[in-house]
Amino acid sequence: MPDRSQQPQAFAAFLNPAMVGTVQAVMAHEYQVKRGRAMDWPLSLVLPVLVLHRSTRQALPSSIRTHVATWAGRNSVLLAGFGTRVESTLPILREGLRFALRSGLLTVEAGAVHALPFSTRRAEGELQDLLKAARLVGKWAATIDQPSTLLALLGVRV
Repeated sequence: MPDRSQQPQAFAAFLNPAMVGTVQAVMAHEYQVKRGRAMDWPLSLVLPVLVLHRSTRQALPSSIRTHVATWAGRNSVLLAGFGTRVESTLPILREGLRFALRSGLLTVEAGAVHALPFSTRRAEGELQDLLKAARLVGKWAATIDQPSTLLALLGVRV
């Protein structure tokens, strides 16, 4: 992936560290609330791709009642390139994570990402869609016992 100065302006503006970090923090917070414990940090570098990639985000289920395995089976074409999308997006995801850590939205302890609650009510437009999807994915990920199972269902090799 080219560095930020070589990216098209619209791409760099959309995937800025503040927005990506906010998606990661919202996801981690919802995971934490649903699961009763903090999210394993590797998930904060994989799950946001479900939200940031428009086609994948639009294919997400409307609720967490749809099991991840069921959704993955129905969306195998989208998931065929998921591992590659994660790999190519890692620099942006790391920047977002660093932003969220510096700004106090997230902390990392014992291999887990802890999120502080914050309001996203004033979000509008596509940002509102991103944050709504981030809330869903955070809760949805919390329904899977092992992070390795979730990563395998998404086609990500560790």
